[in-house]
Amino acid sequence: MSKFKAVIFDLDGTLLYTLEDLKNSVNYALARHGMETCTLGEIQYRVGNGVQKLMERCVPDGLSNPEFEDTFQDFKDHYKIHCNDNSGPYEGIPEVLKKLKKNGYKLAIVSNKFMDATKELADLYFKDTIDVAIGETKDIRKKPAPDTVIEAMKILGVTSDECIYVGDSDVDINTAKNSQMPCISVAWGFRTRQEQIDAGGTIFAEKPDDIFGIVEGNR
Repeated sequence: MSKFKAVIFDLDGTLLYTLEDLKNSVNYALARHGMETCTLGEIQYRVGNGVQKLMERCVPDGLSNPEFEDTFQDFKDHYKIHCNDNSGPYEGIPEVLKKLKKNGYKLAIVSNKFMDATKELADLYFKDTIDVAIGETKDIRKKPAPDTVIEAMKILGVTSDECIYVGDSDVDINTAKNSQMPCISVAWGFRTRQEQIDAGGTIFAEKPDDIFGIVEGNR
């Protein structure tokens, strides 16, 4: 019998492929202000710490740029409308969530994506399986701080020793560590296995169904 009662998931790069829509919204905002646009690969290595940090990494001179706030607002306005144009669950993710739910696990999403988009995408794709979805707000520190995970645990009614975290990056590995729970690092996300190992990753899922086996204690 598994010692876990809940599984907490990262969103981008773990449950959903979202890079194309992020790239398109970033480049819309950059182009609108006459700035050089970004490639998909550049976006891939600039995500993970929230959308403001993403834009800081994409706008020349970041926060020092006098047009930063307007560019960031243009990104947010565009992404709210277009966050689902090319995004969707990774193959096998809906099925593994259903298996976990059927076996009695409580499921949550904790993301550094802003709250509105996190809730919209969670409701669109995972309404029947995800119990709570928490994104970035001004009132709570984002990952890798444990605050959003702690908030999810409160809502789910579980403690850290009853939870396991699933993510695709160093941010997620550090979030799990700061939240005092183990982390499953997935192979299909935005960071390589070696990058995850370098960040301290020790538990790996090659495909979505591996998550179920690990949580159940069969791997």
